[in-house]
Formats: sequence, structure tokens, C-alpha cells
Amino acid sequence: MNALPRYQPDPATAMRYLFFTGKGGVGKTSLSCATALRLAEAGKRVLLVSTDPASNLDEVLETKLTNHPTPIPGVSGLDALNINPVEAAAAYRERLIGPMRGILPESALRSMEEQLSGSCTVEIAAFDEFAGLIGDAASVASYDHIVFDTAPTGHTLRLMSLAKAWDQFLDDNQSGTSCLGPLAGLEKQRAIYEAAVVTLADPQLTTLVLVSRPQRASLREAQRTSLELQQLGVTQQQLVINGSFTTDCPHDALSQAMQELGRRALEQARDFIASLPSFLVPLKAINILGVAGLRKLLENEQSDVTSLQKKEWQAPPMLRLSEIVDELEKHGRGVIMTMGKGGVGKTTVAAAIAVSLAKRGHAVHLSTTDPAAHVAQTLDGQMDGLTLSKIDPAEETAAYTATVMAEQSAHLDESARALLEEDLRSPCTEEIAVFRAFAREVAQGEKGFVVLDTAPTGHTLLLLDASEAYQRELERQTGTSQPEEVLRLLERLRDPHYTSMLLVAVPEATPIHEAAALQEDLRRARIEPFAWVMNQSLLGCGTCDPLLMRREESEHRFLTEVAQKHAKRVAWLPWQAEEPVGLAALLALSESKTS
Repeated sequence: MNALPRYQPDPATAMRYLFFTGKGGVGKTSLSCATALRLAEAGKRVLLVSTDPASNLDEVLETKLTNHPTPIPGVSGLDALNINPVEAAAAYRERLIGPMRGILPESALRSMEEQLSGSCTVEIAAFDEFAGLIGDAASVASYDHIVFDTAPTGHTLRLMSLAKAWDQFLDDNQSGTSCLGPLAGLEKQRAIYEAAVVTLADPQLTTLVLVSRPQRASLREAQRTSLELQQLGVTQQQLVINGSFTTDCPHDALSQAMQELGRRALEQARDFIASLPSFLVPLKAINILGVAGLRKLLENEQSDVTSLQKKEWQAPPMLRLSEIVDELEKHGRGVIMTMGKGGVGKTTVAAAIAVSLAKRGHAVHLSTTDPAAHVAQTLDGQMDGLTLSKIDPAEETAAYTATVMAEQSAHLDESARALLEEDLRSPCTEEIAVFRAFAREVAQGEKGFVVLDTAPTGHTLLLLDASEAYQRELERQTGTSQPEEVLRLLERLRDPHYTSMLLVAVPEATPIHEAAALQEDLRRARIEPFAWVMNQSLLGCGTCDPLLMRREESEHRFLTEVAQKHAKRVAWLPWQAEEPVGLAALLALSESKTS
């Protein structure tokens, strides 16, 4: 696998539309930015767009962005923008409600705003802007290339499929209404949505770049994404394996283990890698921030690992994960949620805590709200006292639809039933169904421990925001029959004796700053995180590899920042030579006495 070529985007052959996608934390933002920079410096006019609800494009480019193209200082021809879901939803609501101001009474306008306040509106509004960039040629006519830094895999698959879902819904819906409000608000965009679908599937216009790490789970996710996107008609694909590592230290156990881990992962994915044009990007010693850092990402040299001088540094107080479990165990029951940027190890931490609590004799239920969940593969076995589930959007939607039809169809005439069936075909139904399932899982914390491996940050915030919007709607609709777990969800999430939220990060700039922003959002919702978990740290590893020594040194300031500025309590986990898969490995991680 070392024979794979280096990733070097070619301005002469690059497609007009480039999409970067993959499992969270694999480096989509860095690679999309570096690619856009390379194209711009070759004389092309480039627009770089983030469709991630938890975008960190601003931080990587070191430029404050909005939802309008902003020139990047020092790079002629490169503009960037963030599709901000919240701002997009506000603009979308105003586009629908604005023309009614002064015509309808204030009470009617407030009712419309409430109906358009949920997370489904946020997502469709973001898609509305996304579709405009690829379905409305005039809006981006001045650019040679549009590069999309997309959201983590689950959100990306949903974003891609929405084009077809809404196109079909608009074809079928004759009622003029949907859970988004007046259908006319969407109908005006119909031609743009149709053009977006065509563009996504055109191999002469669009390339999908699957980004992975040389890790088993990451490559599995890339393969699954590749197949699902091919089914959606996106067939022009490439694979970029980011963070490839080789060492010249034959007697260094850690660097040899890291090299071997990557080699085995690539070998196991040999057939998938061979099925696509595939490329490597070597691991870098620096955090990829700013234009200078982005240029280094695609350079061949490793000049950034020379002349390292060791500096004295006092590590801040940090707990073992077992000590965090000790404190959680005192609650006797309740919900434990792992949250943070994609790819930081939320699933592993959640599974390790669940296994540890079950080993101590507690009844534990481990579940996930992540569309790209791989909890079952992480456990790889069964354990007394531990149950497992996944909130599957398709299953939840089917069950919810059946429940609504059973409850309401008996009271409706034929035309009203047809209207209800049409409305339930809307993608908004999935949002409601998943939300109800989330509330159901949280309610199980009354009987024992529930450990929730949540989705990457953006999806989680939308999910939590949905609870606020949904609660407001319940208060407005008197007499509506709702499950008790839905009515009590916010109360439970805000109760520190019931819900403990753990922010998981790795000691790098972007994951930490994103977790800090998430913490502030949670506090605004009156939810106080219980602890931070710093995962996959090289601190004290004793390596002699120059690149890893530089990466270890760079961790110092990040660990200090978390301990002194962000977290009330911090747990620390070392880099693992083997991915913690299976009950024994997870138990060893959660009960480790290393600190």
C-alpha cells in the first residue's frame, strides 16, 4: 500500500464541483482548504463552502466567515463562506412569513414562526442554500471551482439524499401544505433542486473525495459512504487517506506500533482502496491552521520536525477514566452522554464507561443517536447487565408513521387520510421520529444507567435544539397526546443528578475549540457538562520519532488550556497501540491505573 501516490490536486483536470466527505475527524476541512488553496494559486477562481453545522472553516483559514463569499487574505482568487444553519433558517422563515406581515394578525404570524422553529426547518433551510450553489448556475458563474467541506458522514448522506427526497415530495404533494409550512416556499425553488440533483450525479461536473484515516473504522466508514453515494448517483469518486505514518526508529515501540496499525488497516481495506483512484497524505507534526499551514499539508518535505528542543513543562492535574466512572457510579442511575467533534473517540469512551459500569454490577443500556454509528463493532461481544441499541432513522420513521396513521385515520375521511399520508412522506417526519426515540432512550435512565454515544457536534446541537422547539410546540398545542418521556425530556437533560455530559476531544486546536463552543451552547441551554475527556494523547509516550516528539510537545498548551480554562474536571487517556475493540480492551481502558 505504500505504492499509493501522494495526493496532489491537479488544476488542469479538477472538476468544477469538489465534495470532501468522510467520517468525522479525518481531515476533511484541512484537505478541502488545501485543495482550494492549490487551485487558487494556480490562477483559478475558487469558492470554498462549508455545509457542516459544526463548521471550523473560520479557524482553519484564520478568517471570520459569513454566509456570503469572503475573500481570504493573501490568496488571490479564493473566497469562502459558511452555510450557517441557524442563520439560514431565520432567513428561510422570513422569506415565508415576511410577505404576510401587515396582512395577517400578529397571533397568526407567531403561530407560523412556531411551526417553522424546529430542527427540520434548520436543515431544509441549509439545504436550500446548498442547492442554490450547485443548482443555480448564475449564482456561482464567476468561479471556476466550488469546493465543499461537507459535514460528517451521516449528515452528508442526508444532505445528498434530501435533493431527491424533496424533489419526489414536491412531485407527489398536491395539498399545498407540509410540516415546513406553505409548500409555495419550496415550490419556488423547484428548478434549482432539480438542477442540484442532476449536477451531483454528473461525472463531468462533480467529484466526490472520500477522506479517511489509515484506521480500520475510518476506512469501513469510507467504504459504506462510497456505496451509498453511488446508489444516489454520485459515481465520480476518489479516496484520500490522510495521516499516513512511517518511522525511521526501528527500536521505538510506539512509532512502530503506529506504523503497523496503519499498515494493517490499509491491508484489510485493500480491495476497497483498489476500487477507486486512491492517494495518501502523510501525517504532519503541526496543526494545520492558516494559509502557511495549509501549504505544508501537501508538501513532500518533513522540514517541520527538525531542530526539536525539549522544554520543561508541568502537566496539569488530570483524572483517570476510572475516577470519572467512580463519580458517575455515585448517581446510581441516569443518563451519560459523550459529545464532541467527530472522530475524537466518543464511541470508544461511551462503550468503555458502559462496560465498566456493567462490570461493577449495574444495569446499563448503551445506545447511539449517531447516523454513522459503529457501537456494535466496538463492543464485539455480549456482557451480563449490558444491553445495546441504535436509533435507526428508517425504522423509527416507519414506526412513527404507522402510529400516527393508526391513531388518526379512523377519524378522517378518505381525502383527509390522503392528505395525512402525503404529509408523513415529508423528510420532516424523520426528524420528529428520531427526536421521540431520543427522548425514549433518555427516559430509561429512571431504571438504571443509560450511556448515549451521540452524533458529532452539529447533529447533536440540532437534536437538542429540537427538544426546545418541540417543547414550545407542545405548550402551544393544548390537548395533544404526547408520551411522558417527551414531556419530561428537557427537565431530565437539565438535571445534573440525572444527566452527565462528557465532552470528548483530542489534544489539538480544532477539536478543543469546538468542544469549548459546544460547552457554551449547552450552558446557554442551562446544561452544565460533567467533565472533559482528553483522548489519544501522546503525553509521556517516550518516543524517539522526531515527528511524534513534535506532536507530543504541541499537546502541552492544549492540555493546559483545557484544564485551566474550560473544564471543571479532566480525564486523560493515552494513545492506544491497538484500537480498543472488544469487552476486554474497553474494560482495560476504563479501569486503567495509568495517569
